[in-house]
Amino acid sequence: MPNSGSGNRRKKSRFNANPPPVMAGGRGIAADGVFHADLLLRCANRHTISTAMTDLSTSPQSSLRARAARLADRPSFQNFILAVILFNAVILGLETSDEVMAQAGPLILLLDKVCLSIFVIEIAIKLYGRGMDFFKRGWSIFDFVIVAISLIPATQGLSVLRALRILRLLRVVSVAPSLRRVVEGLVNALPGMGSVFLLMGVIFYIASVMATKLFGADFPQWFGTLSRSGYSLFQIMTLESWSMGIVRPVMEIYPYAWMFFVPFIMVTTFAVVNLLVGLIVNSMQDAHHEESNEQTNTYRDEVMSRLTDLENLIKAQNTPPKR
Repeated sequence: MPNSGSGNRRKKSRFNANPPPVMAGGRGIAADGVFHADLLLRCANRHTISTAMTDLSTSPQSSLRARAARLADRPSFQNFILAVILFNAVILGLETSDEVMAQAGPLILLLDKVCLSIFVIEIAIKLYGRGMDFFKRGWSIFDFVIVAISLIPATQGLSVLRALRILRLLRVVSVAPSLRRVVEGLVNALPGMGSVFLLMGVIFYIASVMATKLFGADFPQWFGTLSRSGYSLFQIMTLESWSMGIVRPVMEIYPYAWMFFVPFIMVTTFAVVNLLVGLIVNSMQDAHHEESNEQTNTYRDEVMSRLTDLENLIKAQNTPPKR
């Protein structure tokens, strides 16, 4: 009897040591987040989890369409497409050399067709995996248009399309995240840039009228008309031969002309242009923050989904079977 009692105590201690914590429901797990993942894994039975994972592998989410979508989003797949784009750019550059085409023309044309076939397969995989959601992404539409242009036969009437094949290199922008952020930042800066361009136009118009009135009679080749004055002032703004080419000859007749040109350069070149640069930089930073937030939200949703699945497994395991 003592032996059986000690055996019972050992069994009781074996089953009651470190009892699993009682879960208060999905809200408690969602609040604690990733910190409960280890507790959930310890509480779940290995056989139950493996069985559930087998069921998940045969769920509709793991269908061929979902696998195609996951394949298109893999970094390795995107890096492969990027390598093909760069290789195809080199091939298109070699086609412009008559010597190279005379020696290896058929091989170069074959490699170009292989690259184009890879691009078509890539678009087909994305279309099949994402469905109509493919056209909800601006970069996907951009890739689709570029590849579609390459598929148009270069007949005599459409021979210019053969030269447009080099536009495939622009797909580097859609594949490389850093380049994509630059373009998105530039596009997002366009509304603010419109106001700056409007301000620049007002300044140029005022300065052109003044320059035509002041210097047009003696320097008609630079300031004879409003359009010539605007073009000369644009050259001065870019600091291209502005001093020796235009300003100093004008100052030989009008010694105080520097009082007009120097403030114009200070306002346009150093103020307005730098304002444009600042707008673009801020837009690029905003695009980077938005991308980082999107990645964080996606990862958080994935973690919470897995935690919810694990919690359901534990509830199913701890629920006594109905008799």
